[in-house]
Amino acid sequence: MITEGACGKAIEWGVAGAALDEGPISGDRHVVVEFERGALVGVIDGLGHGAEAAVAARESAELLEAHAGERLAILVRRCHEAVRKTRGAVMTLASFDARDDRMSWIGVGNVDAILVRAERSKRQAIAMRGGVVGYQLPPLQVDTFDVRTGDTLILASDGVRGGFTDDIEIFGDPREVATSILRRYAKSSDDALVLVVRYRGAS
Repeated sequence: MITEGACGKAIEWGVAGAALDEGPISGDRHVVVEFERGALVGVIDGLGHGAEAAVAARESAELLEAHAGERLAILVRRCHEAVRKTRGAVMTLASFDARDDRMSWIGVGNVDAILVRAERSKRQAIAMRGGVVGYQLPPLQVDTFDVRTGDTLILASDGVRGGFTDDIEIFGDPREVATSILRRYAKSSDDALVLVVRYRGAS
């Protein structure tokens, strides 16, 4: 299992992941990049698992990190062109704008995303859209929401079973939340990765 996390200006975050059979190479990658007005976060799942899946995920992650401030639809199209010669990947990306307290997100394929409001009683799930980045890109739609300090976004690859927010204490340290979800909900048949991002606001 790998774990990582940090606390920045706009967000604090934690990630936990594991390769299939605890192997050395995972086809799941996360992206976290803070910039002047906010942050880009995402989870990328290369199709399948192992080395070939890792190539698609790595190339997508490197491109996203290099162009983090661009609009989400443009980023997905960039990835689509960049990984055409690979297996392809599915991904969900979110961009936080700390100037306006807003978050935009986009998803292609089956990377789950759930926004848990600081009020705890409200949750929003991103709509799943079929397709594969690098192979068959669907019409792209970006959804935008207001966010408040303490709102928590959870992204999970399809190596994590659904329902992972049902009985987890969401509002602990993001690294501990990610680790708890992975331990309790990871499948034994695929790579798995959980990214937990808490919005801190402009301050």
